[in-house]
Amino acid sequence: MYEYAIAWDWLTFVVRWLHVITAIAWIGSSFYFVALDLGLKKHPNLPAGAYGEEWQVHGGGFYHIQKYLVAPSNMPEHLIWFKWESYVTWLSGFGMLCLVYYAGADLYLIDPNVLDVSKPVAIAISLASIAFGWIAYDLICRSPLGNDNTRLMVLLYFILVAMACGYTQLFTGRAAFLHLGAFTATIMSANVFFIIIPNQKIVVADLIAGRTPDAKYGRIAKQRSTHNNYVTLPVLFLMLSNHYPLAFGTQFNWIIASLVFLMGVTIRHYFNTRHANAGNPTWTWLATVLLFIVIMWLSTVPKVLTGGAAETKISAAQQPFVTAEAFPKVRDTVLGRCSMCHAKEPGWEGMVVPPKGVIFETDGDIAAHAREIYLQAGRSHAMPPANVTAISDDERRLLVAWYEAAVKGGETR
Repeated sequence: MYEYAIAWDWLTFVVRWLHVITAIAWIGSSFYFVALDLGLKKHPNLPAGAYGEEWQVHGGGFYHIQKYLVAPSNMPEHLIWFKWESYVTWLSGFGMLCLVYYAGADLYLIDPNVLDVSKPVAIAISLASIAFGWIAYDLICRSPLGNDNTRLMVLLYFILVAMACGYTQLFTGRAAFLHLGAFTATIMSANVFFIIIPNQKIVVADLIAGRTPDAKYGRIAKQRSTHNNYVTLPVLFLMLSNHYPLAFGTQFNWIIASLVFLMGVTIRHYFNTRHANAGNPTWTWLATVLLFIVIMWLSTVPKVLTGGAAETKISAAQQPFVTAEAFPKVRDTVLGRCSMCHAKEPGWEGMVVPPKGVIFETDGDIAAHAREIYLQAGRSHAMPPANVTAISDDERRLLVAWYEAAVKGGETR
């Protein structure tokens, strides 16, 4: 069964790969259409019902694009729908959430020093919070508050700040950032699935039936699409942050996440303004840099990293690794070859925080990361990087034998 760990790691790699590919496709098409929409030009010779047009050149050819705010007079014979990029991105992202954070809840989701709950309870909280995000967002957009875009965006921002703070009171710092990203990404994809595409289908059905489509469906879809445009960059930051403990592993991580959303607004405002030929707001770059400097400062405030305030608790699933016969030698190997980097205060020159927030200082720390040790220092030579601590082949074989014996022993208990 220890081969299961290898198969599982490859499975997470494949799903992550799919997630990245589809996210690139979705973000690319989304950014393209927003830029196209903002750059449309009006002139008297446009066809009836056309709002604007744009000429573009790419790949050795010219493209002539026209937009109809409501719909053309006749239904086009060929109509391309941009929706599957969004759907597959969300589905693959949810798959990653299940494979990494739900299946590995003891390690990646639950921090007993933050909220000591069982795996089913933690997973239920996770699912409920993500569903709550879409329901609350949609109700607010449909309420009278949705008629004022500025007021609506400010209110939605404060909801995101509240969720950022709330998640850090429920999960590990790493999981808190990931969940805030999933919370926002679910809203984005649900906008496409529940609002944008259905509204477009209503317009198409009216055209086929010979009715004049109502312009309100386009306005609503445009509002939701604009929201998606402004939160895309923060979501990407949050999804990548699990590799950078300076972002998620500090006491002020929720403030960092809140400022990241503001950075997303300033960056997108610059490009959206440029695409609309409405000026050159270079001040947004200064604002972005200042926000990032504040984030860097918050990340270096000398507070204990997530999970470092107390002894790591050893769960029943981790107990076989600590009680295994080879564990004393394994502990000596890990402490001798890994802990100079993976410590609360790394001893490796130039390293400020442990890579990915992983700490090896106690038996519980080692047991909690047994599978990662097995895969990265035993079955592969990924760690230590370039074998800088000169871990020997015998020591790698020891790590492999320890993990496999513990897994086999745990199965028979």
